[in-house]
Amino acid sequence: MTAPAMPISSASTAAVGERKKSPLRWIIYVLLAIFAMFFLTPLYVAIITSFKSMGEVSRTDFWAFPTAPTFENFSLAFDKLRTGLLNSIFLTLPGVIISCILGSMNGYVLSKWKFRGSSVLFTLILFGMFIPYQSVLLPLELFLQGIGLYGNIPGLILTHVVYGIPITTLIFRNYYAGVPKELVESGTIDGAGFFGIYKNIIFPLSVPAFVVVLIWQFTALWNEFLFAVSLNSNPNTSPVTVALSGLGSSTAGTNYGMQMAGALITALPTLLVYIFLSRYFIRGLLAGSVKG
Repeated sequence: MTAPAMPISSASTAAVGERKKSPLRWIIYVLLAIFAMFFLTPLYVAIITSFKSMGEVSRTDFWAFPTAPTFENFSLAFDKLRTGLLNSIFLTLPGVIISCILGSMNGYVLSKWKFRGSSVLFTLILFGMFIPYQSVLLPLELFLQGIGLYGNIPGLILTHVVYGIPITTLIFRNYYAGVPKELVESGTIDGAGFFGIYKNIIFPLSVPAFVVVLIWQFTALWNEFLFAVSLNSNPNTSPVTVALSGLGSSTAGTNYGMQMAGALITALPTLLVYIFLSRYFIRGLLAGSVKG
């Protein structure tokens, strides 16, 4: 016996639908390709300029390929940015770890251990997301001076951790809201306490949320500039973005090749993080968007 054939009307309707979708699909692909080329144009200019000597940059157009590619700009830029790169590492790693831990604990409490006023407290925490940086620069500077953390990396770490609490709390709280309450109740029945439930039940399920917060805070701290300029007057403790702003300028002129090479070196860590963790980032965002 043979399987029943699809009705002719259904098959023809499906074929007509495919033919109608095909031109629209190609139009979308073409538009996406145009937008991608437009978006990647500055990156293209930065890459080809970074391989040009200072003389070639002044003689040729920005769009032209280098006639004699050189890695000298990368070597010079790295030497000048070495201290800034180390400072950014010392700023980013502790800041990201502390932000992840505090955000995770806040989200755990506000989603699984609710108490009177917890909703009001959560709203007040989220209010911090809407406070612009510029409005708190002066009081923040006075506060850091009062506690002895002005002009150094620990002060910048504290600033970003505090400013990161609203968004990290929101991400973890929404993610933990989707964890079945029966898991928490089973842990309580087994005799686990507050930290026992977090360690054995909540934390192992938190990888997607941790990846989202890690990428978010890593990007914010690595690209730090405003607070570093305003709250840190010591060039020896400035992050790489501040060092990059003064790179390549001299009495002989501006070395655009070195500036482009420095920009690429500065952007490389963030780019690598997104390349290797992008799928987990999207998965974590989607999980948090539909839970809670």
